[in-house]
Amino acid sequence: MFIVIRQCYATITIEAKFGFIEWLLGEDSPKWGSFSRSDGAQLGGMGVIWAGMRPCNGSFHALVLYDIAEELDLEILRASLGTGPPARKPEFKLPAPVYVRFENPPVVETSEPVRLSTGETFAGRFQYFDYGVVSLELELQFECDWEELIRLSSRWIDAPDLERCAMQVARKRMAGLNRAVRRAYPEWLDEVYYAVHLRELGDPASRRLTGAELVSQYGGAITQVVRGEINPLSPAEERELLGSSMSYYPTDLLVVGWMTAFVYDTDEGAAPIFQLLEYTNSQLLEYRRYDEVLTRVLKRAYDSLGGPRSPLSSWKLASEAKRFNRLRLEITELAERTDNAIKFLSDMFYARVYQLASSKIGVNDYRRIVDDKQRIARQFYDFMVSDFRDARTFALELMVVIILVIELIFLFRGK
Repeated sequence: MFIVIRQCYATITIEAKFGFIEWLLGEDSPKWGSFSRSDGAQLGGMGVIWAGMRPCNGSFHALVLYDIAEELDLEILRASLGTGPPARKPEFKLPAPVYVRFENPPVVETSEPVRLSTGETFAGRFQYFDYGVVSLELELQFECDWEELIRLSSRWIDAPDLERCAMQVARKRMAGLNRAVRRAYPEWLDEVYYAVHLRELGDPASRRLTGAELVSQYGGAITQVVRGEINPLSPAEERELLGSSMSYYPTDLLVVGWMTAFVYDTDEGAAPIFQLLEYTNSQLLEYRRYDEVLTRVLKRAYDSLGGPRSPLSSWKLASEAKRFNRLRLEITELAERTDNAIKFLSDMFYARVYQLASSKIGVNDYRRIVDDKQRIARQFYDFMVSDFRDARTFALELMVVIILVIELIFLFRGK
């Protein structure tokens, strides 16, 4: 329900979605509850009014990413889709844009709309990354009050219907682009991240709130939106979320959570933020894949070393170590290509945005897990090679001894 409260002398008018009610307040009037000032006090029986209930205008974004292959041939994709040569991406608004760029910009394509069973229709856009990730960005415009925005965010965030419909659209599209896929994975890994873009608050003609004012007046509502919670969060949780917020200009704000981000900015200012959030989540997806592959590789190594040993077991380790090292080097190459896909050469603000997103979303945690498993894999490889070399040295020494024994036997017989 959308509610606006106007106060003029002794008259309070409430405009509601389902009708119009006017109360003339006087000493003998019935008391419906204690009405609040515009700073966010309690309205009896009707919830909390946040700073005059300014309407929110913006869009809800769902970034749905799939790791489908080791590589996508972007040249074949561009030829299949009829797109032109790649432009430098992202298109940043800040003064040093030439220093932040994708080494190989993703191919962008508009997708068919995604319609949910609840009636909402999301506009869609595909992005194809050369390291085998396909991203489907879904967008839905909204104009509502804070209470409605909190309710909608709680319903849309992690909604199974949205993810199911997105998967159907992605599989349908990739069925026609198989020529560009290199070494497809039998199972797709997926990652979903959400962003709430607040474009305007209240009358567009009025003064735009600063990021600090937004946090001061609506900080609790922002944390509920980021967490997808209907109920208010604890003060400690609010401080944790809002404590890592960022702004470049006084009138913008970024709050990043592990599953949702809140962006208060113009369309031009929000676009590169979405691009960085998308890239960061593609990194998380790739590290999840590396973790999965390394887990299988290490399990095989444990099985090889932990099984029954025979005199020839060490000789078999040579081919196993060669295969093991090849997989390890392939993962290292893929990880480097993912990490180096975007460059931050001097633009410190967007570098800090990326670092904040990596920390909150979990990229740094998965990177440490993969690095630890890479270190263990290196130790396994060194052990396998050492064991094989020891077995080979023993075999050579045994052959020398046998030859010497044979020569001695013939020597004594000759006497």
